[in-house]
Order: sequence, then structure tokens, then C-alpha cells
Amino acid sequence: MLKGIMEGCILAVIEEGEVYGYELSLRLQRYGFSEVSEGSIYPLLLRLQKENLIRGTLHKSPSGGPPRKYYHLTEEGTVQLMRFRQQWTELSSAVNRVIQGKRK
Repeated sequence: MLKGIMEGCILAVIEEGEVYGYELSLRLQRYGFSEVSEGSIYPLLLRLQKENLIRGTLHKSPSGGPPRKYYHLTEEGTVQLMRFRQQWTELSSAVNRVIQGKRK
């Protein structure tokens, strides 16, 4: 379940604007995902690219280093993010009802 949630969160961060892998890791940490390592993000980015949810483009590094791959959402990625948000709303509502002992 966490993997699917992490994918949705990655799509949401990328929706904010183009981002490269390390920067994505830092942003997720600022949102509270302190245990998410850079090494666990790259396989997810690769899978999201293979599923055509994101696309990567190389840009020159502002610091003069090697080019960086910046990711942005595809049209399919935007649709998937909308689905994730809907599923998350339903799931979080159900979990909150269970935790609070309230049935529908």
C-alpha cells in the first residue's frame, strides 16, 4: 500500500513543477517523508516513466556538473494523479472512521 501512496505523492510533487531526482527526495523529506531515501525514489521514477505517467528531459546543471534529468507529468500522469487523489480521499475517510469508531 505504501508503494502506491508514494507513487501518488511523487506525481503530486512533480505536478508542482519540473524536478530532478535528488530535489524530489528533498521535497518529500520536507513534507515529512524523512525515511524516503534517494535510492528508493529512482526505481519508482523509472517505473512511472515506463508507465508513461512522467517524462524526463535532460537539462544542464546550474552548478556546471553533469546534466540532470528533470521530470514532468504526462497527460496520463495527470489523469492518474486525479485517480490517486480520489482513492486517497476515500481510503483516508474510511481509516478515519475506523480510528474514530464511527460507521457510515
